[in-house]
Amino acid sequence: MRILASILFIIFVSLSAAFVYLYSQVTFDASNIIDFKPKLTTQIYDRNGELIANIFDENRIYVKYEDIPPRVIEALVAIEDTSFFEHSGVNPEAITRAIVKDIKAGKLVEGASTLTQQLVKNMVLTREKKLTRKVKEMIISMKLENELSKEQILERYLNHVYLGHGYHGIKTAAKGYFRKELDELTLKEIAILVGLPKAPSTYDPTRHLDLSLSRANNVISRMNALGWISDAEYKAALVEQPVVFDDTLTQNKAPYIVDEVLKEASKRFEDIKTGGYVIETSVDLKVQDMASEALKYGYNEILKRNKDANASILNGAIVVTLPKTGEILALVGGVDYAKSSYNRATQSMRQPGSSFKPFIYQIALDMGYSPMSKAADISRVFNEGSQYEWRPKNYSGGFQGYITLREALRQSRNLATINLLDEIGLDTAYKKLTEMGFKNIPKNLSIALGSFGISPLEFAKFYSMFPNGGEIVEPSLIKRIINYQNLEAVFEPARVFVTEPEQAYLMTDMMRTVVERGTGQSARLNGVQVAGKTGTTNNNIDAWFCGFTPEVEVVVWYGNDDNTPMRKVEGGGRTAAPVFKKFMESYMKEYPLKQKTFIEPEGVFHTAYEGLIEVYTKISPVPKQDAQDTLIKQDDEGLIF
Repeated sequence: MRILASILFIIFVSLSAAFVYLYSQVTFDASNIIDFKPKLTTQIYDRNGELIANIFDENRIYVKYEDIPPRVIEALVAIEDTSFFEHSGVNPEAITRAIVKDIKAGKLVEGASTLTQQLVKNMVLTREKKLTRKVKEMIISMKLENELSKEQILERYLNHVYLGHGYHGIKTAAKGYFRKELDELTLKEIAILVGLPKAPSTYDPTRHLDLSLSRANNVISRMNALGWISDAEYKAALVEQPVVFDDTLTQNKAPYIVDEVLKEASKRFEDIKTGGYVIETSVDLKVQDMASEALKYGYNEILKRNKDANASILNGAIVVTLPKTGEILALVGGVDYAKSSYNRATQSMRQPGSSFKPFIYQIALDMGYSPMSKAADISRVFNEGSQYEWRPKNYSGGFQGYITLREALRQSRNLATINLLDEIGLDTAYKKLTEMGFKNIPKNLSIALGSFGISPLEFAKFYSMFPNGGEIVEPSLIKRIINYQNLEAVFEPARVFVTEPEQAYLMTDMMRTVVERGTGQSARLNGVQVAGKTGTTNNNIDAWFCGFTPEVEVVVWYGNDDNTPMRKVEGGGRTAAPVFKKFMESYMKEYPLKQKTFIEPEGVFHTAYEGLIEVYTKISPVPKQDAQDTLIKQDDEGLIF
């Protein structure tokens, strides 16, 4: 007996010496655990706090230890590592039990891994079942516990662990499976989650609810056996049947929005897809849905009017903003993202046609013209230093001679606008447009008819100057971005002052006439003042309506992706303006407008002119009748044209 004891003592000493030697030799490389920087899910929210989408390489929402409910810790420790808070990374008793079972089975059947060992295995080592790896795992675990507290180890474990269904970390799984925060979980729901690490696929409650519940009951039984929950809690938890949700991981409710948000956010944060950011946007998902439905409505109306239309190339876009702040409420880049992810609201450069005319008129107003000033709606031939002769025409044909600027805009008279541009000077207008921020505009008279490409979103930016008192506000999707450490970056839209408030009001008032009794009548709303302008390009290739109320601005565009013409009946007034109305009617049901009339700024005056009450300012005074009569007389005598 004494000999046997001696032998066992020698074996014990030898093994201990061997372990001490290995402990000194095993390289401690657990920097990725100590300096824990997991890939985290970025979440995009709308202005009301509703989730728009999850963006991730690994779907993981971080939770700090202090925000993890004690009951979650208890349940985890109960089923996985009861002595977690007592051992130093390795549990000798559990190892002894495991060795006995392994010897009896003749193979490795039980590992006796502590939570620390599991963390090391998952983050530092491989999952191979070899004795050398197991010893290394034990040694690194013991060294790790000298570097980190128990709380720090648990925080890393619960954020790193895979819990099935694409969910990494306990908070992610709680939100995914149960649509709850951790502190909202029931005991049974907690038991389901902490039971998952053993076999995430096997116990996935969306696929194998029966097995998941059985595993959860084992957790609950273990907690009761340890005296950590009462018999009453135990019995109630056993019979509970939690509601489990089988959600898609991304939950992307507005893909056109998400694409643009990521594009914008990536300019500031390179790790936007993995950094665990919370992105708060200006978007309202309800408004986004309204805009999408309105766009589809207009699309279907075109197809009804033209049975031969190619539904695969016909498309549209709509942008909804709060012009005074630049906040984008909705941005829809096509009728069906699943069929085409190309964002026509931001990427498609289309000619704005007559919807560009207000900017020419605004320049004229700022130069001293008024809504009562006369423009020549007369045919001309232009030769701008080349052999090419340009003979512009009015959309409806014919010409009306001298008409007021208000009337020219109301009817969208091409010839009057071109002659006005020629009168104020192409160089002057070009300089002013460039100062506003317009790019790639041609330096010829065709700019009067919007002969250049611009995206609907960019166009919405410039239109903001009218309802915003002469100030252009850059449309913005992102309000602020918060990282997982609660540090935030606030996004402020750029602003450019263009003209005086009273001058912008004159233009708004003229565009009200367009809607009330001009080409934009299909956009009229009951009880709400609307200003806007239609746009139709040559051969009916593009159809626009850019309109606004005192609170909301909406830009609508339709056309074929390959720039082929639509039917002759399609245009800004017929195609796009009704979509504005459709959208606004839905919007006002959900959000009744607080302001229904445009506020007249100081410096706007009223006068009777040719049987109408007109508006003017000091910069844009009432035209002298003598001067107007002289121009008309000279024209009649052939002295001008």
